[in-house]
Amino acid sequence: MTFNSIKQAIYGLYLTNSFGYRLKNINDPQEVKRIRLGYSEAQLDALNISVKTENPEKLPQNGQYLVMINHKSIIDPPIVEVSLKETEIFGPWIAKKELYNSFFFGLFVRNAGSILLDREKSQMSGFFAETKKAVKRGESIFIFPEGTRNKTDEPLSAFKEGSRIIALKNRLPILPLYIKTDANEILNNALDDSKLQQEVTVVVGDVIDYKEKRNLETLYREMFSI
Repeated sequence: MTFNSIKQAIYGLYLTNSFGYRLKNINDPQEVKRIRLGYSEAQLDALNISVKTENPEKLPQNGQYLVMINHKSIIDPPIVEVSLKETEIFGPWIAKKELYNSFFFGLFVRNAGSILLDREKSQMSGFFAETKKAVKRGESIFIFPEGTRNKTDEPLSAFKEGSRIIALKNRLPILPLYIKTDANEILNNALDDSKLQQEVTVVVGDVIDYKEKRNLETLYREMFSI
C-alpha cells in the first residue's frame, strides 16, 4: 500500500464512522437523506471523483421504486446517492449481514436505515417484512441485483432472484441505473493519486413495470447495451 492509499483509508474510516454516529437515533427520513448525501459527497470529494448522469430526462423526481444498480466497487452507494441528489427518491439499501459487523462500514450501515439480508437464514419472512415496512413509509428500496460485488473482468455478473421478488411483493416499479464507468478502477486510481480528477458516469434506464415477465438481467443488458 502507498502512503496516499493509507491516508485515504484512514480518512475514509473517519468519515464513515463520523457520519454513522451522526445518523444514530435520527428518525426523520429527510434528515437521514441529507446526512447520507453529505457523507457520499464528502467521500467522493476526498477521492476527487465527480458523478455525471446520462439520460437525466429519464430520472423520476419522486415516487417509489426498486432502484436496481450494478455493483463493482465499495464506492457504488455514494455514487448512486449523488446521482439522485436532485430527486426525492430515498429509502433503505439492502445490505448483507457481513456489512453490519464490518469494522469499516458497520456503524454507518446499521444507522443509515439499511435492511439486513442474512443469506444463512432458511426463512426470509423477517427480511420481506422489513421491505414492506419501508414501502409503507413511502420509501424506495435500493438493491444490487448481482447480490455482491462483481470482481470479474465482465461488466455484469448474474442476477439473483431477490430483485424480482421484492418488486412483486411490494408492487414497486423498477428504476434501473447503470454505473457505466468501472468504479473500482476509478477508486484504485484515486488511492494511488488523490489529486487525479476523475468522473464516473451513471446511466438512467427506462422504468420497468413490476409485473414485467421477461428476465430482469436480460432486460438490463439490452437496456444498457452490455
